[in-house]
Amino acid sequence: MAFRFLLLALLLPLSVPAAEVAGVKIEDHARVADSDLALNGAGLRTRLFFQVYAIGLYLPQKSSTPATILAQPGPKRVAIHMLRDVGAETFTEALADGIRANHSEAEAKALEPRIKELAALMAEIKEAKKGMAIALDWTGAGTQLLVEGKPAGRPIAGEDFYRALLRIWLGEKPVQDDLKNALLGGG
Repeated sequence: MAFRFLLLALLLPLSVPAAEVAGVKIEDHARVADSDLALNGAGLRTRLFFQVYAIGLYLPQKSSTPATILAQPGPKRVAIHMLRDVGAETFTEALADGIRANHSEAEAKALEPRIKELAALMAEIKEAKKGMAIALDWTGAGTQLLVEGKPAGRPIAGEDFYRALLRIWLGEKPVQDDLKNALLGGG
């Protein structure tokens, strides 16, 4: 009996395999600001009939509740893997629309200067190209945009801004309901 248990233990993988979304392998862990984060969930953003991006949400502690995720302290990451070319203006306008959909007019207006900061960073990139890896990290001090693993510009201040970004996918009016469910670990 002990031999069977040992054999079974040796055959089981030591870690949970990474997720795969639309052919993109999503790693099961990420490191942000010297913190190890676990993949909470991953999904596919579609628009009409087109696959736009695969996305993974990384947290210090897994959760299936948006309110808990938004209140959770510590670093976080939204990892986006582009599945088609999208112009920088279109990309940031989609983010801005998602923020506006999940905030009051006054809240959205207060976030506007930081949305413009993010838009300026994306404008420098010009286009989110198919195959490009884009991350939005909450470092504990600001929102850092990373393109292909390299910081783009300086961090954008305010945890409220990062929470606003998370609400694009996890808010009351998410960009896509099944994507929200996937990011919450519902597959």
